[in-house]
Amino acid sequence: MTSAQHGAAAHGGADREWSIQEVARLTGTTSRTLRHYDDVGLLPPSRVGFNGYRYYDADCLLRLQRILLLRGLGLGLPAIREALDASATGTAASAPGRAAQARALDAHLGVLRGEQERLARQIASVERTITTLKGGGDLMADTMFDGFDHTQHKDEVTERWGADAYRARDRWWRGLGDEERAAWKARVRELGEDWAAAAAAGESPASERAQALAARHVEWLGSVPGTPGAGGAPDTGYIAGLADLYVADERFAANYGGAEGAGFVRDALLEWVRRHDG
Repeated sequence: MTSAQHGAAAHGGADREWSIQEVARLTGTTSRTLRHYDDVGLLPPSRVGFNGYRYYDADCLLRLQRILLLRGLGLGLPAIREALDASATGTAASAPGRAAQARALDAHLGVLRGEQERLARQIASVERTITTLKGGGDLMADTMFDGFDHTQHKDEVTERWGADAYRARDRWWRGLGDEERAAWKARVRELGEDWAAAAAAGESPASERAQALAARHVEWLGSVPGTPGAGGAPDTGYIAGLADLYVADERFAANYGGAEGAGFVRDALLEWVRRHDG
């Protein structure tokens, strides 16, 4: 959504509505995802036309912006709904409602800026390494990994899922030996390669091959201590949120052969969620 479009939605266009296709195009998501958000009570449309089409007003767009921000931080759909409901004060169109929305977005902005800073540090680290390699200098281990610390999200994980969840993840990763970490990375790489191969072969997201990959993917996610649903029944909301994130974030899309491959992974995982949710 452009700033001009957002301004019209939030200020001048109080009666303006957008069709589900328009919202999907503006936000880079899909109509299927928006319908799923409606089905789970996360984002009901402002009205449904006589033909069954969903329409969204400015209040819906404000709520959707927060949903996408929280989803980008890795929250599952149930956790997002709890967060939105807990911060709700009046309607989004009222003065108290807008103030609450602004406070919540300020908090999200702080997290995004922290992520931006971390990525800038990673970029600088890699640039220094490239310069050193091209110049024939000695690599400096104490500067190569600035921004790569796996504990960087300690506060975020603790706030989202509790201190026990963070400690479980941290103990698990630190407890792995070099060979175990290498095996873990190989498992991730092989899963990504298998996804890309299935997409390139033109598999349907609902096919047996795609659903077998989806099951492997869910099992992989659940094998990390501290992850929602780890060690028990899969958290379908968390999986659906990650599925959309794979397309929305180009860093994830690169793991699956680009946007087209990531779209295949998302659709297959959402199909898996549909079959197993409830």
